Parts: sequence; C-alpha cells; structure tokens
Amino acid sequence: MNNVSLAVQFFLQIAVILLACRVVGAIAARFGQPQVVAEMITGVLLGPSLFGMLAPEWQQWLFPWDKTQKLRDTSCYLFPASQLGLALYMFIVGMEFRMDIVSKRLKSSVAVSIAGMVTPFLLGAGLAWVLYHHTELFPKKTSLTEAMLFLGASMCITAFPMLARIIHFKGLAGTTMGTVAIGAGAIDDATAWILLAVVLASFENNIGHALYNIGGAAGFVTVALFIIRPLLARLSSLLIEKDKLSDAGLVIGLAMMSLGAWFTDMIGLHAVFGAFIMGAVMPRGIMVRDLCARIQPLAVALLLPLFFTYSGLNTKIGLLNTWYLWGMCLAVLAAAVLGKWLACTLAARATGISSREAMGIGILMNARGLMELIIINIGLQRGIISEGLFATLVIMAVVTTLMASPIFERLVGSGTYKPEPEPDGEPQLSM
Repeated sequence: MNNVSLAVQFFLQIAVILLACRVVGAIAARFGQPQVVAEMITGVLLGPSLFGMLAPEWQQWLFPWDKTQKLRDTSCYLFPASQLGLALYMFIVGMEFRMDIVSKRLKSSVAVSIAGMVTPFLLGAGLAWVLYHHTELFPKKTSLTEAMLFLGASMCITAFPMLARIIHFKGLAGTTMGTVAIGAGAIDDATAWILLAVVLASFENNIGHALYNIGGAAGFVTVALFIIRPLLARLSSLLIEKDKLSDAGLVIGLAMMSLGAWFTDMIGLHAVFGAFIMGAVMPRGIMVRDLCARIQPLAVALLLPLFFTYSGLNTKIGLLNTWYLWGMCLAVLAAAVLGKWLACTLAARATGISSREAMGIGILMNARGLMELIIINIGLQRGIISEGLFATLVIMAVVTTLMASPIFERLVGSGTYKPEPEPDGEPQLSM
C-alpha cells in the first residue's frame, strides 16, 4: 500500500478497533471487568490469534502487516498513535498521583515494592533457566544471563497505568490501599525498566548504555521536581483565566508532557515515564483539574485502545502447540501470581496495614496488563524473546489482569473506602 491508501485504511482500523472494544467491553462489564481489560482482550482477538485464524485474508486486508519491514504497513500509523495514547494517559495518571499520601505511606510502598520485585524476579529467572535449556523460546543469540534478567524483569513488573484505571474503577483513588499500590507499582516499574536497560545494554555489548539510562533518569526526576515543578507553580496563575485553564495553559501542559516523553525515550527508557513525571509536577488545583478534563476523553476513548490492538497483532497464541509449551505457560502464570500476590500481601501486612487492605494491595499489584505488554513488545522487537514466549507472556498479562477485579470483589469486597484528606483543602481529582 502507498501512504495515501494506508492513511485511508487507518480510519477504518480506528472505527473497527473502537467498536470492537465497546462490544467486548459491554460483555466484560457483566463479569465486573473494567473497560481497560476488555480493550486488552480485544487487541488479542483482532490479531492472528482469533481474527487471523478465522478469516486470515480479511484480517490481513484490514491490518496489513509486513514482518520483513520492507513495505509500509499498519505499524507506520498504529504504532506512533498508540505511543501518543500511552503518553497522554500516563500524563493523566501523573497528575492524579497523590504524592502527599505516598510520603505518608512511603514505608509501606517501598516494602510492598521490594517484596513484589524480588520474589517474582527470582522465580522468573529460575524459569528462564529451565526454558533456556529445555525449549527454543529464547533465540540462540540471547545469552542465559540476558534470558534470566529479561524474564525476571517481565515477571516483577506491575501494570502501572492499568493499575490506575482499576483503582479508579473500584473507587480507590486517594485511599491508603490505592495509593500504596500505585506507589509500589511506580517503584516496581521503574526498577523493571532499569533491569531492561541492563539487558539491552548487554545484548548490544554496551554496559555504558545502561549507566547512561539510569543516570539520565535520575537527573530528569531531579530537574522535574526541583526546577520545573516550582517554575510551573509560579506561572500557573498566568495560565488561568476566570477560574479556567486557558488555551495557552493547555498547550504548555501538552508541550511539557511531550518533552518529558521525548527525553525518557531518548535516554533508552520509555516515553510513559517522562509523561508520568511531568504529570506529577503539574500544579494542583485548577490547572490539573482542567488538563485532565480536556485530555482524558481523547486519550482513553480513542488512542489507548490502539496500543492494545498493536500488541494483539504481534500475539500468536497458536505457536503454543504442544502440551509441554502449555505446561511452561502455566508455570509462568503460577510463578507470576504467587510471586506478586503473596509477597506483596505479606509485605503490606508487615508494615501495619490491615489484613483486608493488605490483601487488596496484593491483588491489585498482581495485575500486569499494559506495562507487561510494553516491555515484552520491546523484547520481541529487539530479538531477545521468540514469538512463542511473547504469546506466553501476553497470556500471563491478560490472565493476571482479568483476575484482579473478580478476586478483589470476592476476597476484599466492594465497600466504600474513605480517601485520605487532600493537603490545604484542595479537592480530590478523579479519573
């Protein structure tokens, strides 16, 4: 296809993706699942795992895909649009991130994060050793160390953006349970990306690249907190007109989000972290309230589903075609669930959180979702993992995320959770 044909095709793809997400979402809602889970499932259904299996010619016509990358195909438009959706969504998550509660609950967040990283990482590294020696799920050019580090990082990651949407769906925004989970999830994912940076550096025989990533991230966070944040606080009054955010204020907010995403992507991390940090340093009050209100509908309803479809087009569950491979898939799932759920629950309880809330935190932390899809997409693109292992990890991501809502309802309950008070009497924001 030429560029004009692909551009026209892209509009049809958007229509199919959005309508399919709503249909699956209506079904998922009957089982207590949030819309974001439905979007994950829809992405897989639209790929070769179902649509491509039932109607391969139609699926290839709707989503032209060239693995050789010699021709321009769906990825030319779908990939950048999906990345924009991720960045905008994480910008919103950052603006709603209650840094005041995290500071109060820092001990719990750190304890839950460490427990939720170390246990699944060790289990994942052990499984990688088995898979490396007894299957062909890792390409030959991937070393044993790289395989163990990558699978360990994949197992210890938490669905940070997904976690935020589930917390909102459950009415947990601003509560101790929701904030400890968000804080621990943020630490988990940042650490997982550092591990990924080490793997990529090793894969490229350039350990200095990993140090560059880590140093760049630390420098960016420092500049954002101690320079950009106070500067924006001083300028915020100039960006508000008649108690509403001006168009200039909207542009400044979007520009800062884009700069943050660009920088963290440039240093080898992912754009979502830069967008999140920029959201976290936005001035609270009218600016954050109006930025969220104006950005959220486009990001959540239109752009974010495109990422799930892009991941689904890379997922080929049919590659798991033996009982042994399905057994390995179940082993990966079991290690992921036990490593996160049990370890995070015990860590939360050990820091003085009630048994009910500790159980809730463990269940929430077990969801992998969006961030898992991001990290394994990178692994597939760089040739660290095979398509078979990619499919295995997609199944793990979907199942652990599917589990979150129903198990939370059954074991923790859907009662009313009291949010902690806002500092200085500011109203609480909600997504």
